[in-house]
Amino acid sequence: MHWNDIWTTLLIITAVTSIFLVLLHRTRLGSLVHEHISDRPRRRLFLASVSFFLTFAGVRGVVFCIRHNIPPFHFIEVRGRHIHHLVIGIFLLLAVGYGWLVEFGTGSSSSSVFASRLMSLLYGAGAALTLDEFALWLNLRDVYFTPEGRSSIDAIILFGSLLAIGAWGAPLFSAIAHGKNKARS
Repeated sequence: MHWNDIWTTLLIITAVTSIFLVLLHRTRLGSLVHEHISDRPRRRLFLASVSFFLTFAGVRGVVFCIRHNIPPFHFIEVRGRHIHHLVIGIFLLLAVGYGWLVEFGTGSSSSSVFASRLMSLLYGAGAALTLDEFALWLNLRDVYFTPEGRSSIDAIILFGSLLAIGAWGAPLFSAIAHGKNKARS
């Protein structure tokens, strides 16, 4: 396998992200998200959360296919070295972090909605690709489908929950913090 495999993977990530961005911009889905999640930071958390869980499900499916010799999927190797998908995730997280440092897609009023959505989707995808191999970080060996690999699932659940709570639980926590708790009669 060659560098073409890495470029193909990046192309797939770009295509899926682009399709999602078009759906958010050109369809009723985008209007619904904007209408029902009025706070811009919460919309970004929502998009990162959706991207995170979809990427996790997709990468688990691809790895399952690879392990069971289901074409056209195969591991990415460069000069005999297996390139784990956490490497791609780390590069995505670095790119998003750099973008936010230079205030590209930060969600501020001067930042475009497109850039904000793009960075949120890429952040979610990068985090999922990286945390899906959390067990590799801990064990320094490939334990993906072993009992030790369960720590990757735990990391996914914990971080995914954090994203989801930030997106959907923010109004509840805000109301509690501001004492807007109304007792039901």
